[in-house]
Amino acid sequence: MTRRLRGGRRTATATVTLVLVAAGGFAPGSGTAAHALPGTAAASASSSASAEHVPAVRAGTASGTTAAERYGWGTPLAAASDEFGYGSPAAPATPDPAKWEQAGDENGCWPGNGRLGGHRCAGNSGVVGGVLRQVGETNGDTGWLASRFGQRYGRWEARVRSSETGLEGREVTERYQPLLILWPDSERWPQDGEYDYLENDTPGGDCAQAYLHYPHDEDVPVQQEWAATCGTDMTEWHAIAIEWTPDHVRGYVDGQQTYSFSGGADEVRRCIQCAPSMHQTIQLDSTLPDRTTPVRSAVYEVDWVRTYALAD
Repeated sequence: MTRRLRGGRRTATATVTLVLVAAGGFAPGSGTAAHALPGTAAASASSSASAEHVPAVRAGTASGTTAAERYGWGTPLAAASDEFGYGSPAAPATPDPAKWEQAGDENGCWPGNGRLGGHRCAGNSGVVGGVLRQVGETNGDTGWLASRFGQRYGRWEARVRSSETGLEGREVTERYQPLLILWPDSERWPQDGEYDYLENDTPGGDCAQAYLHYPHDEDVPVQQEWAATCGTDMTEWHAIAIEWTPDHVRGYVDGQQTYSFSGGADEVRRCIQCAPSMHQTIQLDSTLPDRTTPVRSAVYEVDWVRTYALAD
């Protein structure tokens, strides 16, 4: 069966085993299309979108503010939101199966992000004491979730933090990438776009980065826009949000607008906001080149995820 590169749905189900560690946290059970960076040839493809970048405040000055509160987004959609108000250190829970699809085939894992090294495993995502926790191991085994709810246009916001953990693997340079993604319901990439409204190069960095992919032809270089909000300590809790309308794709950190893109269509791509229906994924990705390359262990935590419809 074809394996996904980034996110999206798969019909297989898996048995999830959560294993407690001595510190009272969550640990995984045993288990066996990269983005172009700014300045690279792929990233230098024509970019004619109307763009607006607004510096965000430094971490801590607005850490209790959300875009939903600031701009009055209303009541979250219950079927597409999760407060993770279940599970405990003594009894970790699997993410609500009515809302989330887990990674994993009959063995509980599948290959991670289309790469040779590491796997996405159901046992690497669990709800512990009211927080979703994804654990990335030094062998590349990590967590992945996809929402069962999709919509065209809307608003999404999540309160997240991440960090590298322990001393094991500190000598290696390969690192995990915490992500919040809107992935096309069609599973067609890049034809139907992709909005990575959080994609950090490393857990716990000091920038909140976003990569917004145009819906574009599959035989051309990656067509995307990039934005970074620095002075943002991602080891602390921050609310990261995206607003997608027929007119723009706009990002927020702690209630502060940080970028806005619109238009940009040309002979190989549609306008940046012209993607079809999408759904939320939560990913702690590794992009290991082979099965023997280690990666620094990491943890990615999500306090809540809230999804909103556009107001009429």
